Amino acid sequence: MIQHPAFAVEPWAVRESSLDLDLLAQTESVFALSNGHVGLRGNLDEGEPYGQPGTYLNSVYELRPLPHAEAGYGDPESSQTVVNVTNGKLIRLLVDDEPFDVRYGRLHEHERVLDLRAGTLTRRVHWSSPTGGEVRVTSTRLVSFTHRAVAAILYEVEPVDRSRGVVVQSELVANETVEYTGGDPRVAAALESPLVLEENAPVTDGVAIMVHRTRASHLRVAAAMCHEVDGPEGTLIEAQGSGDVNRLTIATRLEPGRRLRLVKYFAYGWSAKRSRPAMHDQVVAALAAARLVGWDGLLADQRRFLDKFWEGADVEVEGDPEVQQAVRFGLFHLVQASARLEDRPIPSKGLTGSGYDGHAFWDTEMFVLPVLTYTHPRAAADVLSWRKSILPKAKDRAVQLGLRGAAFPWRTINGEECSGYWPAGTAAFHINADIACAVVRYVDATQDTEFERDTGLPLLVETARLWCALGHHDADGRFRIDGVTGPDEYSAVADNNVYTNLLAQQNLREAAETVTRHLDRAQQLGVTLEEAATWRDAATAMFVPYDERLGVHPQSEGFTRHAVWDFAGTRPDQYPLLLHFPYFDLYRKQVVKQADLVLAIQLRGDAFTPEQKARDFAYYEALTVRDSSLSACTQAVIAAEVGQLDLAYRYLGEAALVDLDDLEKNTVDGLHLAALAGTWIALVAGFGGTRLGQGRLCFAPKLPSGITRLAFRLRYHGRLLRVGITPRSATYRLMEGEPLTLTHYGKQLSVDGRAVTRPIPEVPVPELTIRQPPGREPAPRRPG
Repeated sequence: MIQHPAFAVEPWAVRESSLDLDLLAQTESVFALSNGHVGLRGNLDEGEPYGQPGTYLNSVYELRPLPHAEAGYGDPESSQTVVNVTNGKLIRLLVDDEPFDVRYGRLHEHERVLDLRAGTLTRRVHWSSPTGGEVRVTSTRLVSFTHRAVAAILYEVEPVDRSRGVVVQSELVANETVEYTGGDPRVAAALESPLVLEENAPVTDGVAIMVHRTRASHLRVAAAMCHEVDGPEGTLIEAQGSGDVNRLTIATRLEPGRRLRLVKYFAYGWSAKRSRPAMHDQVVAALAAARLVGWDGLLADQRRFLDKFWEGADVEVEGDPEVQQAVRFGLFHLVQASARLEDRPIPSKGLTGSGYDGHAFWDTEMFVLPVLTYTHPRAAADVLSWRKSILPKAKDRAVQLGLRGAAFPWRTINGEECSGYWPAGTAAFHINADIACAVVRYVDATQDTEFERDTGLPLLVETARLWCALGHHDADGRFRIDGVTGPDEYSAVADNNVYTNLLAQQNLREAAETVTRHLDRAQQLGVTLEEAATWRDAATAMFVPYDERLGVHPQSEGFTRHAVWDFAGTRPDQYPLLLHFPYFDLYRKQVVKQADLVLAIQLRGDAFTPEQKARDFAYYEALTVRDSSLSACTQAVIAAEVGQLDLAYRYLGEAALVDLDDLEKNTVDGLHLAALAGTWIALVAGFGGTRLGQGRLCFAPKLPSGITRLAFRLRYHGRLLRVGITPRSATYRLMEGEPLTLTHYGKQLSVDGRAVTRPIPEVPVPELTIRQPPGREPAPRRPG
């Protein structure tokens, strides 16, 4: 029987009321703290036991060889793997010379609470050592949203029954042992001692510093710590440092009712260019800024930051407390992954674990950025600015592939392609259109013309150029894009993938339109009106295959003529299929890993009639096995649109609980950020019926029986709009900004600071036969 973490269902917290060591690795991901620059896995303060230790800095990676059984032209020669950098979380405790270790002695109480409004992880422990030394320990940990480089811990120890000798050791430790097992390609590669010591300076003037560099990527990493100690008179404090360890030891004797209170500040910095002395000074300065505001100031700043975020991002769900907790948990981790990016990527696991080697994928643009664009738009701009920063490498990659424009990497940290399997990597050119889609979405939502000119336009131009180089007009004048891989990685190197073609069509059109708005800047990029005209021509002639015999869109040309996968003969333990069957067999069958054609319906709904949406959805439900956590939210959105509310509700639950219930059995490797974003998408785009774009806000809300009220907030054109939905009506109210025009079931209304309520009409539900592959049905929702 598979165990899952048991968390109390609360609206604003994730609480673990007892410690299960078998589930420690999963909970380390759930309780991870980050600000987009620094990430700390939720390891126990004392460091052991652990599932996976983890301290990460965004974009700090090590290079490793990428061997190929048969090397081919254009294959990447090396890959990048996220580095577990210097651990500053460690605070070890000895009670009457007995090490505090939850595996020994007696653990009377153990509670951890992730507070989604305070932005802290609090741990409360009541423990007796094997010899009877009884103490209470409380720790509160944060990674600052306002101080980019800083994390801090408040650690308190109190004896319970009588006087106790207490020793606390606060440490910086590099090159921890990290073990990886199994052959799952989603797991990170193992790195042994990736950091080379350049400096270890024990406490001087209250600050301890360690500087390392990575062996192959030559990135310099600095870490520093300082402390505030409040203990009885006579408390002894000593500092030591050598090798990869720097330690502050505090020894004292505590009487009942007296606490030892330690505040630990620690800071990180990294650079590919700055010198060791510069990095040394940088972390010293970061600590000085943190100490200036103090622990209470850091807590207050954390709460103010999150209060502002929740003001524009909160989602309220009545009737299903699990989903209520899950959507806030997801939003919290999204803001943690993006608050202080500053032109860095959002990896698919954020900074919560090392899964997928810490790489960023298309997940960011197509799942995470839709949420951030309408709730925390600055973070969306940061991600797209990072994409622009790696544009030169993407252009070099295109040249290597014999193409014009830019070929963005399928998976990367530093901008270079890391996928050693080209059918799933290089051939997935839709990443270019996904980036362009994110640019268009951001500009539409923010009306940021400066961003459009300086960041958006170069991205749109070079991605448009790629499609014209990759595709061609056939004898009938249709523009074809052959030999590509769409979102469904069980179908590779196919001709005219509908998702790719429709998103490329949008890319080409929007690039041409943006050129006309910024003609002077476009000319600096070498674009002529004639070139822009070729983009329009390609978009107009874009081929979108359709199977007249079945009355559905094939996922790609010829897909519906393949044999259907033998679902009945596939055992439950053979999922995910990629771990049990060869790709060549998957590629030649009708089996879908994750929403592909259905995702095209969600993103390019204008290209499908309502009848086509319903028929396409029903057809692909029977083929989609959801071997990716990206799929459920998309299926929820389109299920709701075609009137299958109960099914949509089931898919919402799957997206919402992927990590809280460890549904994929790999939360140990880090959280599924795209699925967490998908909870918001399923609620807002699915049951909220929200469609935004081209300056328009359109709503067609409808609720499943398990949700009695839904409310959410959106930032659009400098306004903050609140939408409240019940089974019978929808209420729209502008919380910030000038009056706004929107549509409710196709009818326009103007919204200002006063609530405007409209009834939800009865909408005919098309008659559909909906079934999933045997054994792959989404679990029913039974809200408690």
